[in-house]
Amino acid sequence: MPTTLTSKRQVTIPKQIRDALDLAPGCAVDFAVNRDGHVVIHKVGACPTRQPDRFDAARGKADVKWRTDDLMALLRGEG
Repeated sequence: MPTTLTSKRQVTIPKQIRDALDLAPGCAVDFAVNRDGHVVIHKVGACPTRQPDRFDAARGKADVKWRTDDLMALLRGEG
């Protein structure tokens, strides 16, 4: 899983690794280099619980069957 070092010397942990370690935003990780020169990443403790997004409850609940053009005309007072 190659990744590229940014100009700030940062990398993104690939999704397969994040999933395997059950990493989420806010999780602490520890890096080490073993005697073969390989980098090892460990999850440190439990990850903080994710605060629910205030829009999660409403997401995907709309049942309005408006066509975009019709809705825009109504909002503009053209209909």
